[in-house]
Amino acid sequence: MYFAHILVQKKLIFNTMKYRNNILETIGDTPLVKLNRTVADIPALVLAKVETFNPGHSIKDRMAVKMINDAEKRGDLKPGGTIIECTSGNTGMGLALVGCVRGYRCIFTTTDKQSKEKVDMLKALGAEVIVCPTNVEPEDPRSYYSVAKRLSQEIPNSFWCNQYDNLSNRQAHYESTGPEIWEQTDGKVTHLVVGVGTGGTVSGVAKYLKEKNPDIQVWGADTYGSVFKKYHETGVFDPKEIYPYITEGIGEDILPANVDFSLISRFEKVSDKDAALWARRLAREEGLLLGYSAGSAMGALWQLRHHLKKDDVVVIIFHDHGSRYVGKIYNDDWMRERGFLEDELTVRDLIARKKDRHFFAVQVNDTVRNAFNLMKSHDISQMPVQDGDQIVGSITETQVLHFLLENPMQHSEKTVRDIMGKAFPVVKDELPISQLNRYISKEIPAVIATDRSGGLHVVTQYDVIQSL
Repeated sequence: MYFAHILVQKKLIFNTMKYRNNILETIGDTPLVKLNRTVADIPALVLAKVETFNPGHSIKDRMAVKMINDAEKRGDLKPGGTIIECTSGNTGMGLALVGCVRGYRCIFTTTDKQSKEKVDMLKALGAEVIVCPTNVEPEDPRSYYSVAKRLSQEIPNSFWCNQYDNLSNRQAHYESTGPEIWEQTDGKVTHLVVGVGTGGTVSGVAKYLKEKNPDIQVWGADTYGSVFKKYHETGVFDPKEIYPYITEGIGEDILPANVDFSLISRFEKVSDKDAALWARRLAREEGLLLGYSAGSAMGALWQLRHHLKKDDVVVIIFHDHGSRYVGKIYNDDWMRERGFLEDELTVRDLIARKKDRHFFAVQVNDTVRNAFNLMKSHDISQMPVQDGDQIVGSITETQVLHFLLENPMQHSEKTVRDIMGKAFPVVKDELPISQLNRYISKEIPAVIATDRSGGLHVVTQYDVIQSL
């Protein structure tokens, strides 16, 4: 009886174990996260579908598995075969995960505008990566489309996924992403905002949501240099619209079969610069480190915000993780080389770079000695002076030191009120640092910056020098 009891206990313990059979089973069921600071001036409720929670850190994991599953069912890909794809990186990552789990060889073609991080991560998963020139026609034998197609014809038992025209891409989002959004919003979603590249995400999600509610508005984020917006509005494929752009993951110089233009309410073009700046804002203000296409989607939402009302519920899809772009949009030197930080560096950026963001101040009735000790212990050169919560003056280390040296016997009695100077100017944290010279001078070494939540920060000449 005793041993039988132990066996029953072990069986119960075993049955309560929770695990996935492989990494592919963790794909999907990503969270909706409310945006706050970046959408403070937008009346609607804005919810982000954060696809970075997928194991490959992008939404492309969903369609990668679907394309391979369908290929296997059709017999297009057999055990020991080779997966071939032209990819900007994320689809390749999803396919590489499938290849690892199911034992397929993977060969990916990509363009020379993609980040080095993307290429390195694909190689880390065992994929072979061929980098092709960006600025060539799709039909050019050097293009990443043409190279992938040629390899699929030359290599036996290989399958070219062709995410642009493979409708399994669109179906994946009809079966998973769309239903998740509908359920997570309790059917209250009114607007969908998403960057459009292959068209699988926008078309699959839109098809599902519009079947539930035909009035849902679908806004596609496009980029300058892409044909989507003009084609959607005029039905004309205009080659003059095509020119090189920096934004990764959205826009096209072709019309993929996966894009169902009838499901998209409107396209909004967002510049390379604005997309990069919005991605950086999402990182700083929401704690969401995301890719270039997320910045494009946010830019589109912001540019169309006047169409939104208080009761609207907006779902914006964030495709991939910012780790793919640390050498680009999250690199200040890269941004400056392209002129993207010319007007963007603000007081808020200076505050974000400060190691210690605490707001230190002294009260008017504090002794000079106490003020000196506070400045010394926190390595502070200047401080605001407050009377309660009101800022009434300022002191600098020079003022304090001179007083203590000239009045060695009086410092225990004298208060900050006796030596303080004028209060530092107050500025908003969105002020460009180029305009700080209106406030900071030899006589005024610092300003008080207010952020959106009402917090106070001291910004000094040293902070400005450090940023440059």
